[in-house]
Amino acid sequence: MSTEKQEKIITEEEVHTNPMLALRVEPDSELKDYLVKYVGTKLDNEEVTVNMIAEVLGTDFPEFTFAFAEENFLRGYQLGLDDAHKTFAREAQSEITTK
Repeated sequence: MSTEKQEKIITEEEVHTNPMLALRVEPDSELKDYLVKYVGTKLDNEEVTVNMIAEVLGTDFPEFTFAFAEENFLRGYQLGLDDAHKTFAREAQSEITTK
């Protein structure tokens, strides 16, 4: 019996698709209720998704959207740098112990 590890291969489209954006928003707070009604009215759609809200915020409130996106980008970039530093430190430590 083979115990080979199978690799899940995804398409380029799947890499750029976030399933969270397709979630329907249920208004369970005053702000969500307002956003769902506003976006639903603006897009003439009763079922409002996270992506729809993001699109409308990007159009109607670009200052907020830009600031939010910038913060997420910087946090992600910092996380990547931290991971690279930890990997480099681990590899350097490994070289020291194998000599």
